[in-house]
Amino acid sequence: MSSVPLPKKKDTANGNGNVENVRRPPVWSISSAATGVSTPLGVKCGRHQSGRRGVCCKELKKDERHLIDPDVMRDIVIGLSDGLTVPFALTAGLASLGSSRVVVLGGVAELIAGAISMGIGAFLATQAERDSYNFLYQQTAYRVAQSCAGELEREVDDILGPIGVPSEMSRQIANTLQREEESTTVAEGTSHSIENGEPPQEQLKFQSTVGLTPFLLHFGQGVEPIPRSRMYSSAATIGLGYLVGGAIPLLPYFFIPTVSRALFASCVLTFIVLIAFGILKAHITGAGTGWRGYLWGAVSTVMVGGMAAGAAFGIVRALQGVE
Repeated sequence: MSSVPLPKKKDTANGNGNVENVRRPPVWSISSAATGVSTPLGVKCGRHQSGRRGVCCKELKKDERHLIDPDVMRDIVIGLSDGLTVPFALTAGLASLGSSRVVVLGGVAELIAGAISMGIGAFLATQAERDSYNFLYQQTAYRVAQSCAGELEREVDDILGPIGVPSEMSRQIANTLQREEESTTVAEGTSHSIENGEPPQEQLKFQSTVGLTPFLLHFGQGVEPIPRSRMYSSAATIGLGYLVGGAIPLLPYFFIPTVSRALFASCVLTFIVLIAFGILKAHITGAGTGWRGYLWGAVSTVMVGGMAAGAAFGIVRALQGVE
């Protein structure tokens, strides 16, 4: 049976006495519609069909677990891991001097300098990735504007063909994306520069999502646009992660005057934090789907962090023994 969109609700009065026009979302058949009525794909549904079994995919999406952005999680792991390793090795080496004050002063100085250095490094690295993407975008956009339709169709088919998309559909996708890119060009001098053999300097509207150039960059070369805010968020995340992680092994030296006891407490505290961080990381990244996932997250984090901290501590001790 064909379906048509549901009618609008009548105007209703809310609690404040104001009249509101409430619209109900349309519901369409997934397979057919009334003659002359277009059926938006986003609101189609097939649950009303007789004999249909299973759970609606829209309901499954509501139960999906929303994870942290992988880039943000990577920055957190880098900052905390370096913060837990480097300051711990430094404080363990300074502990041989027998003064908690020296350990605290040296540890705080390294902690601040390390956090600033890590933040600046993250900013510069993200800026380099952004500059690289902008260069690749301009280069690819110029190649798309200069290439013939057949070459672009073959390039799209090379991307979509291995995953089962027919060649005819790949050609349609290539032509549609190329038309969209041409329609979103906003610079008047772009076509003039292309005719003169110069790469276009102006950008396109919605360049990260619309057109053939973003498609080739994302699916062909595996690169994505990096927003400007990413440079600052990455620097802040890694810097703060290093600061928080480095303060943990240094904390016992503030309260325990005996250096040997403070060192032992620092080792125990760092070990506990590594376990907690591994469990939390498994939960945030989705690896902790059961107790084994959480256990492996804790064990792997302790092993990696412990080996790094132990290696740094052993090198410091070995250098002290040589002297």
